[in-house]
Amino acid sequence: MTEDDGGTSDGGAPGGSARREDIQNARRQRIREQVAAEGFVRTAALAEEYAVSIMTIHRDLDVLQAQGWLRKVRGGASSLPSLLFHGDLSERMAAMNTTKRRLARAALRLLTPGQTVMIDESTTCLALAQHLTERGPLTVISNFLPVIKLLAGEPGISLLALGGSYYPAYDAFLGPHTAESVRSFRADILFMSTTAVTGDTCYHQSQETVQVKRALMDRAARRVLLVDHTKFARRGVYALAPLTDFDTVLVDDALPVAELRRLRDLGVSVTTVGGA
Repeated sequence: MTEDDGGTSDGGAPGGSARREDIQNARRQRIREQVAAEGFVRTAALAEEYAVSIMTIHRDLDVLQAQGWLRKVRGGASSLPSLLFHGDLSERMAAMNTTKRRLARAALRLLTPGQTVMIDESTTCLALAQHLTERGPLTVISNFLPVIKLLAGEPGISLLALGGSYYPAYDAFLGPHTAESVRSFRADILFMSTTAVTGDTCYHQSQETVQVKRALMDRAARRVLLVDHTKFARRGVYALAPLTDFDTVLVDDALPVAELRRLRDLGVSVTTVGGA
């Protein structure tokens, strides 16, 4: 017999609601870890394993999908690591770490003191944010919580944090409310990255991400894309913008020469970044 979160045996006892919430959060954490480890889990199997109803599992998966941890599919949930799911924050920060630092150093040279700078929720641009005090004073606008925490209270940095709906998997504020808050500002330069480049277009895994990035692009006088060569072998779901919409595209020198030539033939302003 299954038991829903709302039907536990402690009735109206003090602390019963808190205990139910703890159980619910622990179950969702375990489900998230299962999906990441196994790639796919079935709804019915989860309901049986955790002794709850199918509807309870559907609610769990809805919450986890909204947070960006997984994607609901027919009969269960999938991490889709090779195509759709961006990977959690720790995985993203570890990937291509040396290359991200090289791109960040190249981007830093495009900054001058006194500018207003927008930084997106990418870990590539987080590497840039770690050096922004070297170009202060700057006004920095970001929706990425690690950037906000990093720069809060730093001398020479005037920080503007973009609010909205918080997505734990991205550790960022995303969606329509965040996009609307962007429109209150104007920046001299935007630094951002992308999940995938297919043909000549940037793609992302969620509409909420695309909404905010488009708003950032609309409010920046200059747009700079930082992208490592592995992004050209990936695929995304939601189109953001063509590469020609960026004033500068910084890419590491591991991008194949033929691909570099193709992009330049399309009119993309590409700058390659070599090793130190």
